[in-house]
Amino acid sequence: MSVLDDGGPHLVLLRHGDTEWALAGRHTGRTDVPLLPAGEEQARAAGRRLAGLAPAAVFCSPLTRARRTAELAGFGAGTVDDALAEWDYGPVEGRTSAEVAAATGRPYEIFRDGVHVLPATADGSPGETLADVRARTDAFLDRVRPVLDAGGGPVLVVAHGHLLRILATAWLGVEATFGARLELGCAAISVLGTSHDLPTVELWNLADH
Repeated sequence: MSVLDDGGPHLVLLRHGDTEWALAGRHTGRTDVPLLPAGEEQARAAGRRLAGLAPAAVFCSPLTRARRTAELAGFGAGTVDDALAEWDYGPVEGRTSAEVAAATGRPYEIFRDGVHVLPATADGSPGETLADVRARTDAFLDRVRPVLDAGGGPVLVVAHGHLLRILATAWLGVEATFGARLELGCAAISVLGTSHDLPTVELWNLADH
């Protein structure tokens, strides 16, 4: 990818391909739904766009849709890191934003309202706050910075829409709520880099579909 030719540390982000729940707009956190055939082709297309990328390391969410995307894109399963699992939506899991809004009687936006707008699920799962997810991404960056600083190449991260948007805010050092402004489609590629020692977004939401 020519965008990486300027040197310096880079995080290359790849969101998993389409799933049935993603197409329906359902919040898909820890439910391990598979890629659709179209999602598998999206992952292959992302791999073609990333041809020539030689990452120093590949990190991947433990969930099947992300690991399968990494494999189909040509990067194996990578190193599975639990910190890259999608936001645990708790009582919002499986619901669309419209369904949550109907249940609460007011417009719903997850970066503003969180997941605790509904009662806990029958199994007692409370879900995570936005701050919980941001703490996970901060911890991940702390662990990966030595790899980036070693200069052996970019680091590829294959994960999920909300998780990657929050990871981007952690990289930039801005409030996690800014993630609401970072639209990210399935199988989209993004690049986080630096300019004049400042963390930057070099590329965002690049996809073939």
